[in-house]
Amino acid sequence: MILRKVHVYFYVVSVAVGFFILWPFFYYFSRKPERYHTLNLFRKIWGLVSSAFVGIFYQFDYEQPIDWSKPYIICPNHTSNLDISAMCILVKGNCCFMGKQELEEGLVTGLFFRTIDIPVNRDSKMSSFRAFKKASEKLQEDISLIIFPEGGISDNYPPQLCQFKNGPFRLAIELKIPIIPVSSANTWQILWDTGTRHGSRPGVCKFKVHKPVETAHRVIEDADALRDEVFGIINRDLNSEDPVSTFA
Repeated sequence: MILRKVHVYFYVVSVAVGFFILWPFFYYFSRKPERYHTLNLFRKIWGLVSSAFVGIFYQFDYEQPIDWSKPYIICPNHTSNLDISAMCILVKGNCCFMGKQELEEGLVTGLFFRTIDIPVNRDSKMSSFRAFKKASEKLQEDISLIIFPEGGISDNYPPQLCQFKNGPFRLAIELKIPIIPVSSANTWQILWDTGTRHGSRPGVCKFKVHKPVETAHRVIEDADALRDEVFGIINRDLNSEDPVSTFA
């Protein structure tokens, strides 16, 4: 446990140092929407380098090749802060996150959630409406949306897949945007949540990128069924994970 606590300290320092080194680039490319594609490139570099510096790497297993020239709604399960870096690395086109409003005030996350990303207060219907309206605009501009449908990280340890929120599935149907489910069963073993309680360790975070779930043929009344379908895809993959390969 002591080594894990030391390791997470080095990880946090690596993330912080990387952010402040790249801050001039983040600031410049966040000033105008036409620069967001380059901003995402620097986020990808930041996530890769800050993780690799402490021995954390990412592996993606694709069920089928993804055509990144089109926008998608990417729905991963969420057990770790590493999921954010992983999604930045995964998406090859332009993208943005939707996340809780508190991230807008964060020292590191604030710059992104005041510009490219979308903050939402899920306790406010008006805030949710504005957030999903903004998400709709971005998707129509061919910017993929990354949203953790659980709405946060489970308080349970080991984490359990929580019930999904309806918002992203209604949005996907309204705009006829395919959903890409993404699952990872071992990321929490490397760093759970923020890492403050159980620390972290070097390792390979393994993600399964499922084939896109099409929505063109669905109507808004299908939102609950679509939510349950995506939940089932991820849940089945998590439950079928080979314990040996998870810790490999």
